[in-house]
Amino acid sequence: MGDTINGRPRYLACERKWVYALLIMAAGMMGAYTHNLRGGVFCNAQTGNIVLMSIALGNGQWRHAVYFFIPVTAYIMGAVVSEIMPHPARRLGFLRWDTYLVGFEMVVLFAMGFIPLSAPHQIVQVTFNFIASMQYNTFRQAEGIPMATTFCTNHVRQIGLAFTKAVREKDRGAFKKLLTHVVMILFFIAGGASLTFLCRYFAEKTIWLAVIPMGVVFVRLVCADIFQEHGDLDRKPAGH
Repeated sequence: MGDTINGRPRYLACERKWVYALLIMAAGMMGAYTHNLRGGVFCNAQTGNIVLMSIALGNGQWRHAVYFFIPVTAYIMGAVVSEIMPHPARRLGFLRWDTYLVGFEMVVLFAMGFIPLSAPHQIVQVTFNFIASMQYNTFRQAEGIPMATTFCTNHVRQIGLAFTKAVREKDRGAFKKLLTHVVMILFFIAGGASLTFLCRYFAEKTIWLAVIPMGVVFVRLVCADIFQEHGDLDRKPAGH
């Protein structure tokens, strides 16, 4: 099958906007979970950890500064693993790496719900660093639009760029991109808000809420890999 249909781009299931919306919703839940229940930090990106590391170094808190190498290293390793794994996944010829990753994330999130809040928060924090990095590095473009599925900074920036282009050049395509990025942020907020509300009732098990959007994505990707897109397992998603 070609990469176009009637002259229009043909996107894989793993590149669909609604898939990205559900993934970023789950990411919003993960961020709210670690902030509300697991140490008051956000584990979806590493800018905060590097800032805290620099502050610790500036204050001469050497041991505290060294600690931040752990989550940063976990994030680096997540990127490394997500670069290595697509090749053996293609050799298996069953599912795409993207699908395996979503399934793996579901298992990890479910397992984290069994770790009591009395356990060291670093266990969950570092685990989330690892899987968030893999997700960020694997899902890169939604229907041709560069995206991040674990944090919102890029979406905020892209809204500004798209708004400028839409107004200056009367570009309808730019306006559509603007709306896409707005929707992604709204899904992130919805995920974070819903988990924050429910964590007062379900404590550490609240993270299981994130398995729901992940599960919807996983079922759709499995069906695509086995039925509609099995002949495209060697095809790389855009941005790779």
